[in-house]
Amino acid sequence: MKGIFDTTISSLNQNLNLRLENQNVISANIANADTPGYKAKTVNFEHAMREAMNTHEGVKLEVSDSNHFGSRGPDAVVADVYDDPNGVESLDGNTVDRAGEMAKMKENEILYNASIEALRKKLGMLEYGITEGGGNK
Repeated sequence: MKGIFDTTISSLNQNLNLRLENQNVISANIANADTPGYKAKTVNFEHAMREAMNTHEGVKLEVSDSNHFGSRGPDAVVADVYDDPNGVESLDGNTVDRAGEMAKMKENEILYNASIEALRKKLGMLEYGITEGGGNK
């Protein structure tokens, strides 16, 4: 696969996996908006994406063993989920802001769809290169 599928496709794949995980966290928050004592969760998407791409501010991780942290494949992308530090606790101890979570969900959906469109265009360019860009027939 390496050679045809460049880092753009890999990055878009990782982005989509993280967007899906973020959607699941947001959905869980909304589902628990009326659960007493529930603490809203959040995902640091940008940190998780850097982690998934092994870029860490431009420094690529070097691994010498397949069990090392940086040797995970793109399908093993996992973001850290933690209690939202910006949550305001209600009288029942719940920190979910339903309107805020709905806005986060819509933003995540828009960014997910943009990633899908970018992946579709990238694959379309590959298809063009294979079918039309071959030169002599």
